[in-house]
Amino acid sequence: MSFLGLFLEASLLVQAVMVLLVAMSILSWALIYQRRKVLKAAETEALKFEERFWSGVDLAKLYKEVSAKGNKVQGTEHLFHSGFREFARLRQVRSMDPVSVMSGTQRSMRVAHSREMERLETHLSVLATIGSISPYIGLFGTVWGIMNAFIALGSVQQATLQMVAPGIAEALVATAMGLFAAIPAVIAYNKFSTQVATIDGNYINFAEEFTGILQRQTFGSVAQAEAQGQEA
Repeated sequence: MSFLGLFLEASLLVQAVMVLLVAMSILSWALIYQRRKVLKAAETEALKFEERFWSGVDLAKLYKEVSAKGNKVQGTEHLFHSGFREFARLRQVRSMDPVSVMSGTQRSMRVAHSREMERLETHLSVLATIGSISPYIGLFGTVWGIMNAFIALGSVQQATLQMVAPGIAEALVATAMGLFAAIPAVIAYNKFSTQVATIDGNYINFAEEFTGILQRQTFGSVAQAEAQGQEA
């Protein structure tokens, strides 16, 4: 009645179900570890960059520091880098009015934000799928195993508990394995979804605050230029 014994005594289909559930469990734990690492790094990066951003550093200097990282720019840095790069490009176009400059800057940050959210949400759907279908796969194995057990009982004249128990135990192992694969996946998915939502809110807040800073610079420069023209 050991687990290995129950597995070996199960039918071929139930064994296939058990192997599938073990594979899904291993996959879910690998994704849990990988997503946990990515989201933790994203939270740490966001706090570190915002501390640097609000320290009063010159934005052009900060842009050069971020640009030096090359392809490693992620998270809040990515939003800042995309927004400031587009802002600097559009301001060099003399025919471009301030409203168009800010519209292009916001559009660039929205694209960067969308790409960052895609990166953070990668594989979360796999965890959700494992958490939702694993119990049903295990239940399928259980139903199949119990069905075979009762079919076997139908061929004997006198059934005893010793004859019924092993077959039912073999079948119920599949349900237990389904729950074993599903529960960690569901817990991790809910936890990671909450983390992603929090990070998303931080990204949106930063984009709005950064947009406000650039707007003040843009319209302040325009007002200053108009004042100088009137004085002249």
